[in-house]
Amino acid sequence: MGFFLQGLTLGLAYTAPIGMQNLFVINSALTKPRRRALLTALIVLAFDISLSLSCFFGIGRLMQRYDWLRLGVLAVGGLVVIHIGAGLLFAKKQRQSSDNIAQSRSTAHQVASRFGGDNELLGTIITAGVVTWLNPQAIIDGTLMLGAFSATLTMSQSTPFITGVETASALWFLGLTLLISVFSHKFSPKIIGFMNRACGAVVMLYGAKLLVDFAIAVL
Repeated sequence: MGFFLQGLTLGLAYTAPIGMQNLFVINSALTKPRRRALLTALIVLAFDISLSLSCFFGIGRLMQRYDWLRLGVLAVGGLVVIHIGAGLLFAKKQRQSSDNIAQSRSTAHQVASRFGGDNELLGTIITAGVVTWLNPQAIIDGTLMLGAFSATLTMSQSTPFITGVETASALWFLGLTLLISVFSHKFSPKIIGFMNRACGAVVMLYGAKLLVDFAIAVL
């Protein structure tokens, strides 16, 4: 139980800080029906689990070892993340009543359309994958954090520890979605529009940082 609790505590510290994943989940909880928002949270959770497992077992070391891989992820990730942020920031303003806020056009739907289709589920999967896996800093940070613990644990200790980490991710993303969704009716269309644009601006800053890191690495 001790190693599980250690993993749970570290997992919360690893997942909770505001980042692209959390912004995507919050936006979904504000603008989608609760069932769809929970599905989005589960998709993000699946990608997050795959990332943390990969970090725990050392994929970040590949990016540290092969510069071309890191540069490729920085460049592609930066451009795609800026594209997602711009879709939120510069979305056309639409007048919506409180009854149809949940049906408003979400980030995932915008991304799906830009990739050549109207499949919202496909857009959600694509966006969740982008905000999770096209962020090399998250991969490296996760490797340093989780990899450091992995090096100190035996095989029998690793299982409860990483189980605690994944449990923390599940509690965080599903809990955050439910909390925001329950109180989403308290947000007016104007407030939701402002939050969408704010999220878009933050996401674009993440993308710009990736491109700056790419430029610094190349130069």
